[in-house]
Amino acid sequence: MATAFSDRTTRASNVPASRNSFLSAGHTPTLIAAFLYFDLAFMVWVLLGPLAPEIAKTLHLTAAQKGLMVATPTLAGAALRVVNGLLVDRIGPKRSGAISQLIVIGGLLTAWLLGVNSFGGTLALGVILGFAGASFAIALPLASRWYPAEHQGKAMGLAGMGNSGTVLASLFAPMLAKLFGWNAVLGLACIPLTIVLVVYLILAKDAPSQPAPKTLVAYLEPLRSADAWWLMGFYAVTFGGFVGLAASLPIYFTDRFGLTTITAGYCTAACVFAGSLVRPFGGALADRIGGVKALSVVFVVAAIALAGVSAASSVASALGLFVLAMLALGTGNGAVFQLVPQRFQAEIGVMTGLVGMAGGVGGFYLASSLGFAKQFTGSFASGFLIFAGLAVVALLGITLVKGKWRTSWSTGARI
Repeated sequence: MATAFSDRTTRASNVPASRNSFLSAGHTPTLIAAFLYFDLAFMVWVLLGPLAPEIAKTLHLTAAQKGLMVATPTLAGAALRVVNGLLVDRIGPKRSGAISQLIVIGGLLTAWLLGVNSFGGTLALGVILGFAGASFAIALPLASRWYPAEHQGKAMGLAGMGNSGTVLASLFAPMLAKLFGWNAVLGLACIPLTIVLVVYLILAKDAPSQPAPKTLVAYLEPLRSADAWWLMGFYAVTFGGFVGLAASLPIYFTDRFGLTTITAGYCTAACVFAGSLVRPFGGALADRIGGVKALSVVFVVAAIALAGVSAASSVASALGLFVLAMLALGTGNGAVFQLVPQRFQAEIGVMTGLVGMAGGVGGFYLASSLGFAKQFTGSFASGFLIFAGLAVVALLGITLVKGKWRTSWSTGARI
């Protein structure tokens, strides 16, 4: 713990500005680059969700297949986040991000040129899009390493607000698919991705506190701590709920209420925008009152909202409850990553990957379970109820560990 605290002190002394002001405490161009990279990467990560109704019609997919199709990028992104977490600590976040973005652009171009003509093809594309989802393990350390402990929640929240890219997918993918066909959307997505890659390469700069490379065993050392598993579990609920809903809501609104793909996209965008907008607020709130208190409220609200969705009988009631759930989950995303650097600053790269992986696994579970629930029960209700139950379990978990964390984490920031 003393070493981690020393690392934070060293890093803060390398930042060419006062610790008293957030704007002068780090490197603003890098924070902007991290946000833009994350934003566009998340846009394409969930791209199959808004396109799912049209893809399903073309390829004659079942409800379970639709669920698996939109969940596959989430699972692939979860696994690749660990890889990216390791890569960030070895070659730095800037180069790691450039490599990942080139893979995504190349994969989308190939899918556009060759076409996606089968369910297996959608799964293969989903794996490639997983590299975009894995951007999480790059963008957050890229920004975080520039900021001292008291500004971690705000820095991670602002960089993490790049998950608002899911709003862009929900708003524009259905309209572009109607105009040009859904396969053309895959090629069109490469245009903003390429522009942002160039901006990223110009603005981003690795922090001077880049850790020395470690062995693989040393990288996974945090998993020996129960704290790591608790943080992973909490993020599986907050981020898992957010990204699982972002990928699944277009299907839900079209299947449950018969909305057009464009209208379903608007509804999804409203929900996702709410969750994305409050992520920095979640980090700032956790800086102010502590991540434990913030998460306790988050889990209560999320459980109530998701349980309510299972019984929603109209578009208006479902939309209102989804917005409430997303507000809670988005706040929780920021709160979790206020806590992670307090406990694992020296291992922030790999912990971002591990915690992000857990979030992706949670999202895969929610998206796929909703598809199976619909196919085998004729309703999405059981999928929402089970995830609401997981939020209750998370609440019990954080109540159990909060006392130990507050007495054993001597970081100087609120916990």
